[in-house]
Amino acid sequence: MELTVLEEKKGRIVFELHDTDHTFCNALKQVLWEDSDVRVSAYNISHPLVGVPKFILESKDVRAALKKAAKTLQKKNKEFLTAFKKL
Repeated sequence: MELTVLEEKKGRIVFELHDTDHTFCNALKQVLWEDSDVRVSAYNISHPLVGVPKFILESKDVRAALKKAAKTLQKKNKEFLTAFKKL
């Protein structure tokens, strides 16, 4: 997955996430909303077949929020895989 920053200024970042779809974007958006410092977490895919997800994030420290969200998603993924293997 490649992340391309389109706009960045203090407290706001707009970026594209290549090679992903609604599944990952919804998970990322939800985890970001769980952060109390996040004011805006949203994305749009202009076309369902060829569109690239465009994310908008507003927070006190957008890069820290993204890093924290990535770590949280990794942890949740490991927990899911562990539970799945037990089945």
